[in-house]
Parts: sequence; structure tokens; C-alpha cells
Amino acid sequence: MNGRDTVNGGATRHGRDRRARVVPGPTGAARVSGEARNVAVIGGGIAGLAAATALAERGVEVTLYERDDQLGGRLAGWSTELADGSTVTMSRGFHAFFRQYYNLRGLLRRADPALSMLWGLPDYPLRHSGGLQDSFARVPRTPPWSALGFVALSPTFGWRDLTRMSPRSALPLLDVRVPDVYRRFDHISAWDLLERIRFPQAAHHLAFEVFSRSFFADPRQLSAAELALMFHIYFLGSSEGLLFDVPREPFPAALWEPLARYLAGHRADIRTGQGVESIEPVRQGGFHVVTRDGHKRHDAVVLALDIKGLQQVVEQSPMLVDRDWRARIMSLRTAPPFLVSRLWLDRRPAPERPGFLGTSGYGSLDNVSVLERWENEAAAWSARTGGSVIELHAYAVHPGADRAAEQRDLWAQLHRVYPEIRDAKIVDARHEWRADCPLFPVGGYRDRPAVRTSDPAVTLAGDIVRSDLPVALMERAATTGFLAANALLERWGVAGQTLWTVPDKGRTMVLRAFNQLAGTR
Repeated sequence: MNGRDTVNGGATRHGRDRRARVVPGPTGAARVSGEARNVAVIGGGIAGLAAATALAERGVEVTLYERDDQLGGRLAGWSTELADGSTVTMSRGFHAFFRQYYNLRGLLRRADPALSMLWGLPDYPLRHSGGLQDSFARVPRTPPWSALGFVALSPTFGWRDLTRMSPRSALPLLDVRVPDVYRRFDHISAWDLLERIRFPQAAHHLAFEVFSRSFFADPRQLSAAELALMFHIYFLGSSEGLLFDVPREPFPAALWEPLARYLAGHRADIRTGQGVESIEPVRQGGFHVVTRDGHKRHDAVVLALDIKGLQQVVEQSPMLVDRDWRARIMSLRTAPPFLVSRLWLDRRPAPERPGFLGTSGYGSLDNVSVLERWENEAAAWSARTGGSVIELHAYAVHPGADRAAEQRDLWAQLHRVYPEIRDAKIVDARHEWRADCPLFPVGGYRDRPAVRTSDPAVTLAGDIVRSDLPVALMERAATTGFLAANALLERWGVAGQTLWTVPDKGRTMVLRAFNQLAGTR
């Protein structure tokens, strides 16, 4: 069942999971009335766009500041000209839009109610260099049948492996609750958790490639709580399944340009290319938001920046919120660098190659995308030239690595994965090196900031922000964006956005009881 988001907070069902949880927003008037309210949303990524949308829809005067020339944050895109004269869109690479992303998909429905800009890939294949390959195309979507079906179909995870696992260590994965999962697992690493469970070595790549590496982090550095939460969201707690959608067009055309038009229709003032330098509280109330062009007063502020951007603003804003909060912001860390290499080749891989392939055991290569299989712009280039647009990802690269060597190694590893393009010529290439994704280290949960601060006029949003809801990655960004808006709307007596999440506990009473028993021993 395909759900629809209700703009002003209704509880229309999302997705196919009938146990999905509805989280009502604050109650109140439909729109701001009387004294006008003016909010600065700082950051034009998913979190900032969600906050701006919820506020603008309810009559709040929104000014959205984005330092880059494009909206989208880590999903932004920009034009570039290739050596053959073609103008194409470059980005930071492939992102999967899972069906569990209820709130992100609700945001996108504002501009495209049918989500026609997304379409589903038929499989999520994972290949190990040893020759084994897993698939999720035929795996049932509803737990516990999803887990049992996967074991029955997987060449890397068999019934014998299941019997060797530690039940006491594994049971908590069947009843994940937030924030309790952090109390139980934030003190150990994702790697150590799988060792405790006695997760089969041959299947380690499943946990790390599907879940851990999504955080751009080495599993020895990643909090086990985040891994457990990922298991719950995508596999053991939700019946939406592990298959996902991708945009038919590059991110700007598919997502952000339509949403910008929607926001403009609600009189939001979108200021791209205008970064915020500092925020100065005003004695009479409100804040001066300072940019290189001057300052503007706002009643409230939503901070929806990446870690480095947030730290830069906080460092230049010595009176913002309080000293302890500022110290916690400055202590946040980013994950190791990652590389996205996009190659325009003079020939195509074999027709049976999937649009997306997760990989393990191929050096630093984490996945391969054949863009013309699902993106129209790449398909048009491929049809015109007879070539292919291939994208390679390497996550958690060592900070001291030789970048040119890493780029060459990805190209060499691609030849192992798809030998038929070994003799292909590179028409052109773009290599994006970034190191701005949040790190969720062992023991780091207690110091992560929450949506609300000690100043009720300052809220925070983004995938680094702590939430008591079972969300992660892009969905955490969208959800905390809506929560940041809801916190301000509640102050002004205005009804907020209703949210949805995957179930907030294990799906069966028996498994929940066993988990509680294990937790008391």
C-alpha cells in the first residue's frame, strides 16, 4: 500500500507496514495568527528543507540560508562539462530512498504527491570477492519471515550458522527500542557486537556493507547501538523490506528544484550562496543572523548544518544557547573521508549487470552503480555515445591515503567486478573527496545534541541530532527537521507535523518477552 503524507499533520497511513508508528505533532491552530513569526532556517539540506516546509506551510515567515549555490546538502548536484562537450550533473553519489523513510518521502510528496520522481530497483545484490553473492529480491519483507527467508536463500548465512549464534547476545536485535538501545550497546563497537553474537565470518560483509558502512565508518569505530538500530529499521523491525527507490533524474531536477518552487509558493525566502557567519542574541528578544551581506533579525533559529558548518557558526557565536551546549557541539566528530568516482566510459558493461551492486573484498571499493540503468540523464548520454556512466564508492578511507592511488585502485577493482570493461577508455571522470558525514563513535550518544536546546527559540536538526525515534541517515535528517519546526510551532500554539516511524519495539510479544528476560540476567 502506498501511503500519502498529509500536509497539515493528518494521520494518513504510510507504506505497507500496518504496525508503523504514528507520532502526533503538537495541537493548536492551523496557522500562525496575530503577531507574525519570523524564523531563520540555516542549512538547505534535507533537515533544513523539512523544517522550512513545516513552518512555511503554517504561515511562519521563513528565511532559508544555504552557503552553497545549490539546495540539497549532501544530496546537492551541480552542472559540469565533459571532455566531449556534454553538460551533465555531478553529485556526491548514489543514495537509496528506502520505503521506511516515511517522513523524507512525505517531504518530497509536497512537490510530487505520487512520488513519480522515484522508481524502484529490482534488487539489492551484494557480491563478495570470494564468489558468493546475496540478494534481497526474493526475501520476504515482514519479520520474522524476512530473517528466516534470508537464511534459507543466502549462500553466506545458513541454518548451521544460525544455530551457532549466541541467543542471549542476539535477542536484543529482535526488540530494539530507542533510547534503550543506546543504554545497551553504545559502549561497544559494531564489530564487537557481531563477535559477541558469533555472527558467521562469511556473512560479516552483509552487516558491514549493508548497515555499518552506510555511516561511512569503520565498524571498529562505530557504536553498536547504531548498527542494532539499522538492523531494526531495515530488516528485523519493519515490513517495508530492504529494496529501495532511486531518483529518475539527478537530484536537483528530481527533488530540490520542485521543492524550492513549493516553498516559494508558501512565501519562503530561499537564499542560496549566502552562508551564515554568526548568530547574535538580541536583548529585546530574537536574534541577528549575520552573513557577509549584513544581518537580519529573526524570532527563532533552526540550525540544520553539517558538523563543520555548525561548529563554525557556534565558534563565532559566543552567546548562543549556553556554554555546555557549545562545548558539546565543538566536540562532535566527522567520519573518515570517502571517495565518489564517476566515470564516463566508451562502452557498456554486460546487460545483466545490476543498476547497483554492493561489494566486499575488492579493496576499498564498496559499491558500483551503472547510472544509465536508472537515471534518465545518464541514459541519454549512454544512448547518444554508446558508452556508460559508472559510479564507484569508497567509504572510510584512511585520512592519510594517497588520493590519486585510491582513485586508480577503484578503477582496477572495477575490472575485477566487471571484467568486460577492462579495455574501456575513460571519456572523462570526476572524483569527489569529502569528509563531512557525522561519526557515531562508541560512547558518543550522551554527548550528541538534541532537537531542543536550553533556549526555546533555538532548535537543531540533522542526521547527527539525537532523537528518541527509530530513525537514521536521511530519515533522521528529515524527522529532526520536522521536530525542530514542531518545537517552535508548539511555543506559538500552532499545530505541528504528524510523523511516522517504523515500529518502536520488537514485532512479536514472545520475542519481546525473551529479550526482556535476557536483559535482566
